[in-house]
Amino acid sequence: MTSTISDIAPDGIGDEPDPSGSQNEPSSLGSWVSKLGLNRFSGLYLLGAFFIFFGLTESNFLQWNGSIEFVLTEKVIVCMLALAFLVPLITETFDLSIGATMALSLVIVNKMALETDLPDWVGAVVGMLACLVIGAINGIIVVKLRVNSFIATLGMSQVIAALILRIHDGGNITAAFGQSYIDFGKRNVFSFSWPGSGSEISLPYYFFFGLIVAVVIWYVLEHTPIGRQMFATGGNREAARLAGVKVDRLSFGSLVVSAGVAGFAGLIYSWKFGVYTSSVGPPLLFTAVGAVFFGASQLKGRPNVWGTIIAVYTLAFGIKGIGLRYPREIAWIQPLFEGLVLIIAVAVASRQAIIKVARRRNDSEPPPTNTTTSIPPPSASGKAATP
Repeated sequence: MTSTISDIAPDGIGDEPDPSGSQNEPSSLGSWVSKLGLNRFSGLYLLGAFFIFFGLTESNFLQWNGSIEFVLTEKVIVCMLALAFLVPLITETFDLSIGATMALSLVIVNKMALETDLPDWVGAVVGMLACLVIGAINGIIVVKLRVNSFIATLGMSQVIAALILRIHDGGNITAAFGQSYIDFGKRNVFSFSWPGSGSEISLPYYFFFGLIVAVVIWYVLEHTPIGRQMFATGGNREAARLAGVKVDRLSFGSLVVSAGVAGFAGLIYSWKFGVYTSSVGPPLLFTAVGAVFFGASQLKGRPNVWGTIIAVYTLAFGIKGIGLRYPREIAWIQPLFEGLVLIIAVAVASRQAIIKVARRRNDSEPPPTNTTTSIPPPSASGKAATP
């Protein structure tokens, strides 16, 4: 006679699979979500819903001059700040000083244009160099002194705020730039009338400057060894270090690039509005950070350039439509809308990460094994034979 003894793992791991196979087959809802790409293209679906709903209910929403051009050009600044936050985030480093850094470049270029006879572009160069120095100081504090990047850059934002007040007393600076400086960034690349609408279609140079910056960052992150090493650093810093990746150098460089991109956002603001005001910079931080985390749930399921830009414009067109429909309530609806979208986006991204980890664990677990112990038949004397 033969008896079979099965090893039973703790918590039921290794139990016999459900014969119906219901545990292995995806639910019908999950199947449709996957087929429609809701887990990767939810931002585009939401953007399309905004265009359909507000396009049908608000006559000005689909007009080029009344809505579309305004959103496209104004949110270039937010896109630059979002990308400035994205670059160090890839290496699991935070830069909360990007808003203040943007304000620093803006006040320097305005102040030099107002109080010196130097060409305006010299002030732009000095402003960018000052921002790169700020990024290098952030890098030294985080990499060399081993201060948490969240705390270091938050403290640096206050230091920059004090430096800005030292440079300028806090009042607005207007009409400081020459027309040639404004035209360099604001002159339209192309301009034509949309057939049958009477709208003049045009986009300024600074819009395409921002697009070029986005393309460069995307290419470096997605198609170069540096980008792969940055993602490896953010995924597992110690493992990347053991694999030979210079994680400290990447973190330092990412903070310098972050400050440079934030400083460029200040130059774009100077081209678009031609003024300096103390309310510019830090108030845009939350919108930029929210767009990065919202964008992390788009396209690739991790922080990425085009997902971030989709998030910026999805939020922007949603707020624009809400503002047209509820103009009196937009002051409190806008922060509520941005906050809820950020919470939901982070929750969705976290849920996707949990599911991926669970699937990876299930795939890595060996199948349950059965240990069979054969009991030999009894001998002629009635005792079990010795094996």
